[in-house]
Amino acid sequence: MTKQVIAAIDQGTTSTRCMIFDQAGNVVAKAQKEHTQIYPRPGWVEHDPEEIVTRTREVVAGALAVGDLSASQVAAIGITNQRETTVVWEKETGRPVANAIVWQDTRTDAILRRLSREGGQNRFRRQTGLPLATYFSGPKIRWILDEIPGARARARRGELLFGTIDSWLIWQLTGGPAGGRHVTDVTNASRTQLMNLKTLDWDADLLKAIGIPRAMLPEIRSSSEVYGRASGALAGVPIAADLGDQHAALFGQTCFAPGEAKNTYGTGCFMLMNTGPRPVPSKNGLLTTLAYKLGNEPAVYALEGSIAIAGALVQWLRDNLGLIASAPEVEALANTVSDNGGVYIVPAFSGLFAPYWRDDARGVIAGLTRFVNRGHIARATLEATAYQTREVLDAMNADSGVKLKSLRVDGGMVFNETLMQFQSDMLGVPVVRPRVAETTALGAAYAAGLAVGFWRDQRALRAQWGMDKTWKPALPRARRESLYAGWKKAVTRSFDWV
Repeated sequence: MTKQVIAAIDQGTTSTRCMIFDQAGNVVAKAQKEHTQIYPRPGWVEHDPEEIVTRTREVVAGALAVGDLSASQVAAIGITNQRETTVVWEKETGRPVANAIVWQDTRTDAILRRLSREGGQNRFRRQTGLPLATYFSGPKIRWILDEIPGARARARRGELLFGTIDSWLIWQLTGGPAGGRHVTDVTNASRTQLMNLKTLDWDADLLKAIGIPRAMLPEIRSSSEVYGRASGALAGVPIAADLGDQHAALFGQTCFAPGEAKNTYGTGCFMLMNTGPRPVPSKNGLLTTLAYKLGNEPAVYALEGSIAIAGALVQWLRDNLGLIASAPEVEALANTVSDNGGVYIVPAFSGLFAPYWRDDARGVIAGLTRFVNRGHIARATLEATAYQTREVLDAMNADSGVKLKSLRVDGGMVFNETLMQFQSDMLGVPVVRPRVAETTALGAAYAAGLAVGFWRDQRALRAQWGMDKTWKPALPRARRESLYAGWKKAVTRSFDWV
């Protein structure tokens, strides 16, 4: 019998990749390509949806070629995606009516101010678990319908479709205008500010308040089931999983029990804690969200702390300031100095997410003196991610009543040893990197494999999780708290800028 594998399409903020896994959870092939970042105005961030489809098809074909695999060997495809990024397209032609509005984009701030006049920032938190913020996709749909001529009337007539990137890809890969499946899963739907957390369906009151025609919305499905069959290089292969990237990482880290948590270090930084079968309201600036839903089983919920800028700050050093030629160089530059020299960087490029939710904040560099050099800036860049994670963990401990004993980490930045050690120092708990650090793709593969019987159950997946490295706290408590107090002071300097 031909050896079977699972393919995962991981469509992220800056690149798209296809990773192929065997039954032991090992990577047997992968391919990755970046796509264009479009910044039309300050605070605006866009992607070309058609470029993303092209890159997706290219990396799928590329991964198959690298692994010398055929479509007949692929048991299923899982999709995971950058979440709140919003696409609206023509049902008849498949053409987007505008560029995708990326999750980091802040153009919906005026819409949110109008929505918050009745009920404040937490107007929809009871139904959705989310504050009013430029982060989420519902107001982005509203902006497109308001600003693109004729879009609202066309949406009401059913001529336009909305989707986050998962929906856009599934629709395109299952036929597009010729019968493409218009679906999303509960994790992505929970980030629109249009789905009710308890009913797991679009909420009529929310649709009316935000101004979104139901006719343009996808059907909400579970995170692990067969939605349709692919075309192209994977023709005939079932697409059997759909999870937002952070939910997929939680699943890939096998955080299946309440109280288990992971932190993903990518463009942004996202900590999720499994809270079990009931949503837990946050009193400390976190999001209540879906963790995952497997087929007909009950939904599992999570608390999330979302940080907008983590790895993106390193990219900013590279692309905007030219302090480094490639992202990995930041660690060597940071290690030319012994500490941050009193410098803090608060990367509020598009406001601050958890636990502040301040759209009026903008980035600052605080504590500059003539002593400060390039190395201090590089070290402050890495430390910013660790400080922000500490803020989220403090909120998560308070909301959940569970004090984490260790933190599972994943994503591209976890190979930065300096950052991981400082993260452990700042949290005061061990930081654990798994054997497969790219758990976003692995989680999508796991969910797809469960749907088609490639893996037996979650217990089998847990048995595959393996530790690669652990960092333990080494910084004296007094020094840790002194550094953190400096960070908290720097954060206040970013407020009320816009």
